[in-house]
Amino acid sequence: MLLIAIVVFFLTAAFLFHLGNRKRRAAVANLPGPFCWPVFGALQLMFKLNPKSFIEVSAKQVDKYGELQRVWAFDRLMILSCDLEFNEQLLASQEHLVKHPVYKVLGQWLGNGLLLSDGKVWHQRRKIITPTFHFSILEQFVEVFDQQSNICIQRLEQKADGRTTFDVYPFICLAALDIIAETAMGTKVNAQMAESTPYADAVNECTARFAWRFMTIYLQSEFLFTLTRPHLKWRQTKLIRTMHEFTIKVIEQRRMTLEQEQQKQAEQLDKRTEEEDVGNKRRMALLDVLLQSNVDGRPLRNEEIREEVDTFMFEGHDTTASAISFCLWQISRHAEVQEKLLEEILRVLGVDYSRPITIRDLAELKYMECVIKESLRMHPPVPIVGRKLQTDFRYTHSRLGDGVIPAGTEIIVGIIGQQNGEANFPEHKLFKPERHENGERVSNFAFLPFSAGPRNCIGQKFAQLEMKMLLAKIVRAYELLPLGETISPVVNIVLRSDTGFQLGMRKRSSSTVDT
Repeated sequence: MLLIAIVVFFLTAAFLFHLGNRKRRAAVANLPGPFCWPVFGALQLMFKLNPKSFIEVSAKQVDKYGELQRVWAFDRLMILSCDLEFNEQLLASQEHLVKHPVYKVLGQWLGNGLLLSDGKVWHQRRKIITPTFHFSILEQFVEVFDQQSNICIQRLEQKADGRTTFDVYPFICLAALDIIAETAMGTKVNAQMAESTPYADAVNECTARFAWRFMTIYLQSEFLFTLTRPHLKWRQTKLIRTMHEFTIKVIEQRRMTLEQEQQKQAEQLDKRTEEEDVGNKRRMALLDVLLQSNVDGRPLRNEEIREEVDTFMFEGHDTTASAISFCLWQISRHAEVQEKLLEEILRVLGVDYSRPITIRDLAELKYMECVIKESLRMHPPVPIVGRKLQTDFRYTHSRLGDGVIPAGTEIIVGIIGQQNGEANFPEHKLFKPERHENGERVSNFAFLPFSAGPRNCIGQKFAQLEMKMLLAKIVRAYELLPLGETISPVVNIVLRSDTGFQLGMRKRSSSTVDT
């Protein structure tokens, strides 16, 4: 009798629950999508999705239902879109800026940093951080790119025998980690020098763990993760504590140094000439900008600064490492692209490896820009972005007409799907850098490797310069060979390859370089 009562209770609750969503279902009735069971939604589709299957399953869904579709999962209404018209209206909006709830998985590490914040806090932090990417500061960052790239070139030499197949990603990842640590915090972590600190190890391990949780639906809940994986929760907490303690220590040291320098400058203002001041000026870092910033009439607290530095570390090393690795793999498989690229690199940079490469040199590498853009088109480091609507979103569409997506809906923008569609990029399966030479596109929103609109990637110029530096130095020093397995893209927070990024390298002879 009790069992019958429980079953009746749950069936009644489920029925009422289903009825409560009538208005939301009616609002999106004009959108196609897979069959959704009452109450449960399209669970048959959810069970098929995992990091390895995501691209294939999504492509089949697009072929079947179109580029804009609705999906229910219990009471969660999700709009899946790789539709240019829809995405442009959403991403350009100044109103719909709240990130998808899945990003909160990163909350314990990144706190209320630029990636996760919204509203007033997001606007304040964005305004503070934007000057960090001014040309004069980027020019100083390029010095770091140059120095750390030289270390990467030295480490790759052990593999450059023309026969060895290896995964280039670990080499690039450590170089990117060294670069982001020095530019964000002004401190060296020596990740490439086999002297890797606990901090560098923690960043790499934590990034991998969060990527896994990101694509495992039930583990996105901190409660369920703690309940079902207590040992991993303990490990995650320990790693985050290691990173937070390191960052706070650097912040305190940097704050003390900055205060001492300001005091010294005040005392010697009349004694020091402008020329001496410039000559002794310390290289700026993101941390310096944050330490000198005010919000609501007060300096940023250490914890607020830590959130932004940690966010910069997370967003700035894994995404760039992925982008560079995909690009190197594509270059290794396209000999004509590599030949044209090498010609430009030698013409602009020359053969003097000891000469530092400047930001102006990098600006001259026009064909390399096309190669990078084409790799980013095919393999965007952030393959999907998400929004959670706080208010109704009204849109217009040439095929579907006008519509309203109700508040509370989760929207998934499939950047990788939009950029690999025939409508926006003809012959999209071919690696064709030349398609970017004239800069003409259907829309400015057709190419979204750094997202677009108010919440676009604030560090995109930084990332492009870093990519240019590492790619230029690697291609100038080594011939990339098409050895090993093909890539197998896997969708996580950052796009990866399940087979790694396998290739070979051969050291270029002086005669090759001199031609």
